Amino acid sequence: MKVDHNVELLAPAGSYEAFEAALGAGADAVYVGGPEFGARAYAHNFTQDELLQAIDTVHIHGKKLYLTVNTLLKNRELQDRLYDALRPLYENGLDAVIIQDLGVFQFIHQNFPGLHLHASTQMTVTGPEGMKFLEEQGASRVVAARELSLQELSAMHQASPIEIEAFIHGALCYSFSGQCLMSSILGGRSGNRGRCAQPCRLPYQVRQENGSYSFRQQDFCPLSLKDMCSVDILPDILEAGVTSLKIEGRMKQPGYTAAVTGMYRKYLDILLSSDMTYQVNDRDRQYLLDIFSRGGSCQGYYKQHNGPSMMAFTNEKKTNGIPENLPRKKEPISGTLVLYPECPAFLELSCHDIHVTSSTGEVQFAREHPMSEDRIRKQMDKLGNTEFEWDELDIQMGEQIFLPVKTLNELRREAIALLEQELCAPYRRSATDTPVMATADKPADTNSNLSILVSCETVDQALLLYKNPEISGMYLYYDA
Repeated sequence: MKVDHNVELLAPAGSYEAFEAALGAGADAVYVGGPEFGARAYAHNFTQDELLQAIDTVHIHGKKLYLTVNTLLKNRELQDRLYDALRPLYENGLDAVIIQDLGVFQFIHQNFPGLHLHASTQMTVTGPEGMKFLEEQGASRVVAARELSLQELSAMHQASPIEIEAFIHGALCYSFSGQCLMSSILGGRSGNRGRCAQPCRLPYQVRQENGSYSFRQQDFCPLSLKDMCSVDILPDILEAGVTSLKIEGRMKQPGYTAAVTGMYRKYLDILLSSDMTYQVNDRDRQYLLDIFSRGGSCQGYYKQHNGPSMMAFTNEKKTNGIPENLPRKKEPISGTLVLYPECPAFLELSCHDIHVTSSTGEVQFAREHPMSEDRIRKQMDKLGNTEFEWDELDIQMGEQIFLPVKTLNELRREAIALLEQELCAPYRRSATDTPVMATADKPADTNSNLSILVSCETVDQALLLYKNPEISGMYLYYDA
């Protein structure tokens, strides 16, 4: 299939272990939450140090990291905490932030001009007008509302050049994505503050007075949707203009992240590299269903608008076959180690177009037990928990040499550190010392007339208020 735009596979990570699994399984980018301001407050989430480490890790592998800042912030949080939280990440090279709050959007746009801004699905962008508005505000990408059809996504793509990110796998929200207030009203846990208790997954009794239906079984969940699985319609999604294929699941375990990411990586590669008819293997489709199922799966809203086939009617979760051994991405490197008597030890490393050289100590003539090439290679193979693995290592050495093992280790570690530094250097940037707060273009007119509208749920309320001269309009309850 020929695609006229870049395509990205975007995976979730609710922990550092899941982050490493996502990269190992083939994600082009990973989205994560920090210590605060993310819509998954109950995920493990990343510490500030882990975020800094993750930024370097993705850049070593040529990938990207996005941070969720997708809750509604209070004024004091915007002024006192957001800048200090983002500044070190921005300076380290964070690729983008995912934002719900337009005030936060404007603040970050002003203070961190090199940072890409992604409008969260919680902005509920549902059409071309929203795309064009956010383009004007400086957004580089819109995370489309989950409730859109392929035709609606295509219309958005044609209206604006900015990128579209769309969910392709994972949980669906019964309400417009992230806009439900049910958790906040029933339990004081606001989804807009990252604390949704998912009351839509609970069992309820459904009945209608003088009606023809009544569901009273104990475990009936009338608001619980099946999870989405769109692997069969990836060609249609790309044809609609979607740039980033997003997997939901920051609350899921790392094995789930690895399994789902790996499967979509497989079929995305098939799709982009072959002109053959696209077809999903039945076994692979069943594997995705076995990994996690809540009453089956559906293709979301891409080709249908609502309907009972999207409903799970249960909150029973089934998992099977989640891998225990998680993949770990390693970047291949080439090296040349030079060891000749009475000369410094040299190690040159190459990765992509980056070359570094480290030297330390002096190679000695061996008096009794010269070092063999096998022993030296065994020591140099100890790349441990680094992001690298040897593609090839050329060892050039004299016949009767000796170098302390400690010196060899220092040489290897120093060269690796230099290589990491050079690979990450292009992403570093500077921020201002103090944040800039948005100000109005002109002072507000305190004498302007304000329209006061009231909401009345009963006739008595309306009769009491309608004669008040300060009230210019009413919202009245209407029972169809």
